[in-house]
Amino acid sequence: MSILDDAKEKWTGTINEVTIGATKQDGGTRTSVVTVGGAGALPFMNFEGPTPRAPVVAMEIWDREPDDWAQPLVDAFGPVLKSPADWARKCVEEFGAEMLCLKLAGTHPDFGDATPAQAAEVVKSVLKAVGVPLIIWGCDHDEKDNEVLPRCSQAAAGERCLLGAVKEDNYKTLVASCLADGHTILGLSPIDINIAKQINILVSEMGLPLNRIVMYPTTGALGYGIEYAHSIQERGRLAALSGDKIMSLPVLCMVGSEAWRTKEAKASQQENPAWGDEKTRGIYWEIGTASTFLQAGSDILVMRHPAAVAAIRKTISELMVK
Repeated sequence: MSILDDAKEKWTGTINEVTIGATKQDGGTRTSVVTVGGAGALPFMNFEGPTPRAPVVAMEIWDREPDDWAQPLVDAFGPVLKSPADWARKCVEEFGAEMLCLKLAGTHPDFGDATPAQAAEVVKSVLKAVGVPLIIWGCDHDEKDNEVLPRCSQAAAGERCLLGAVKEDNYKTLVASCLADGHTILGLSPIDINIAKQINILVSEMGLPLNRIVMYPTTGALGYGIEYAHSIQERGRLAALSGDKIMSLPVLCMVGSEAWRTKEAKASQQENPAWGDEKTRGIYWEIGTASTFLQAGSDILVMRHPAAVAAIRKTISELMVK
């Protein structure tokens, strides 16, 4: 045995594999599925253990036209922002998205207050427009999400979507819907390993198996707490690889929303001439944020700008070479 062999870490745990999407033979209508997880080593260190599946990039779409997005983002999509179904088609057909994250922003009481029935119709229209797997994300208003997401779960029954996000004190309604309609679930924790673990326990105790749970330890953007968010995610992955079954779940990060709400990504060049070209600054900010979380062990990156998505896909492809 060589000195290099002695230096390699020896892990006892692996990350659960979670499949999102259901094809016709699985009872759904998706033309493809996405499976994440399966790693038995730290990110891209395939010389220490198996890394069978590459991280996946999901493109974010909304149920309404965004009114606070930076101009470079708006320009990248154009008029399709007015139609969730058209937006979904553009992401898949033009930008090659292998999964979509539908944000039900318009259901928030302060931003449209769309009804559960209206949200369900949007979900149906997106599922009909494209064949890729779907993440269905609420509006982050607990009371409204508990009304909306069960209806959306029913509308997408059998499609094995990823629904979320549930919290430590708000999970029972959505877990029941996922159990009834065959979906997976996303657990949100505020950058705290103990809370992340507790959510996994609470959800699994309701009968949803661990291979139908994805973790979302709150994401930070480049320059805005990213070091702390990275360290928490990395500690969670180390715990999983050391044999902690409750932490051995794939991780999702909301990269696009975090990166594009920073002032560095949104400010115009006129406001801050020294910051450089506003047409590319936000793209680089999103790329930098995504690259950081790839190294922390993220399995699903939800991103916005197609140029940033293309760059991260290329990075993932290069890092996965053995």
